[in-house]
Amino acid sequence: MLELDKETFEAEVLNADRTVFVDFYSDGCEPCKALMPAILALAEKYGDKMKFTKINTMKARRLAIAQKVLGLPVTAIYKNGEKVVELVKDDCTEANIEKMILDNA
Repeated sequence: MLELDKETFEAEVLNADRTVFVDFYSDGCEPCKALMPAILALAEKYGDKMKFTKINTMKARRLAIAQKVLGLPVTAIYKNGEKVVELVKDDCTEANIEKMILDNA
């Protein structure tokens, strides 16, 4: 799983030539920490179908706001530089994330 920052987000997500999964998280977000093992397992399982990335919003606040990430956790899928689907807060369950991945692979 590729760790992004505000310098690499555009190249790795917005300009990617394939579908990209982005996990928006922060170090202080307990639900984000609880989800991380499941997301890493999904990245291993479906890494051949799309690129898996994560970005710490505490280190990229303006970028997070520009991407309309206003609460955490948020998982999103981007295609052709556009966010096509996202799950926010309580909807970020392992089952919902896996379904989102399968629906957009």
